[in-house]
Amino acid sequence: MIALITGATGFVGSHLADYLIDGENLEVHGMKRPRSREEFTRSDVIYHEADITDYTGVSKIVREIQPDYIFHLAAQSYVPLSWEAPQATLTTNVIGTLNILEAVRRECPGTIMQVAGSSEEYGLVYPYEAPIDEENQLRPQSPYGVSKVAADLLSQQYHRSYGLNVVVTRGFNHSGPRRGEVFVTSNFAKQIAEIEKGRKPIIKVGNLEARRDWTDVRDMVRAYWLAVTKCKMGEVYNICSGKDWSIKEMLGILLGFTEVRIRIENDPKRMRPSDVPVLLGDPTKFEKTTKWKPIYPFVSTMQDLLKYWREKV
Repeated sequence: MIALITGATGFVGSHLADYLIDGENLEVHGMKRPRSREEFTRSDVIYHEADITDYTGVSKIVREIQPDYIFHLAAQSYVPLSWEAPQATLTTNVIGTLNILEAVRRECPGTIMQVAGSSEEYGLVYPYEAPIDEENQLRPQSPYGVSKVAADLLSQQYHRSYGLNVVVTRGFNHSGPRRGEVFVTSNFAKQIAEIEKGRKPIIKVGNLEARRDWTDVRDMVRAYWLAVTKCKMGEVYNICSGKDWSIKEMLGILLGFTEVRIRIENDPKRMRPSDVPVLLGDPTKFEKTTKWKPIYPFVSTMQDLLKYWREKV
């Protein structure tokens, strides 16, 4: 069986490649941008260079590979950047998804495809709505959230209009080793590792009150495989732990792993124009369909993330 991963050299894509090769023995192809980083590549993945905003390049790869499965993970995924670069975010996330869908429709309509949505699609969630299920109203609070709603709805439309085998996963926050340093869990872990190496013992923080539902990336990629092998096509599924932590609590866990005394300092530059107060998901639909359960406790995920940054810095 052949799998194609878009965004294969990224945080989630690289972990998914590990799982599909080591856990499921698939032949894995990866789509990556020209000049993308080589840090998370592996020799037994067959890489193809293309920008997902270039339909011709995307279509050529899909036509040549004829994959049994496509995992569409490539995206501009950093929420704060979407306010600074909304046009680029929408182009990458919406037109990029459209290009993948069109390539599948024209070149390999029988392929099973997973499109990675996001909990940011829910956006403004009222306290009485949590935990959030798949029927909750979508009120995105950022250009990134809007772009993911559009990609989500396009995927459902292509299933209804053309019969494509598409399943949409709305993954809530996920973390673990290799997480990009701009994301809050990784940013805090990196700062702690740098402080342990002699940097001034101050951690810069933004909004510590927001609450998020975190899943280990290794549990997340296992869920993506179950999504294409167990879930109903054309449906949307939340993937989450069903438990939320405040940013402050998450930072406290990380600080519990170091003996260095560290001061916390607010940084106005880390505040977003509008933030989502609570993202707590309801994984019932996905768990009933696939029997999936998270394996990694959040504390272990944070410990592994800090270990990753200690080795890296």
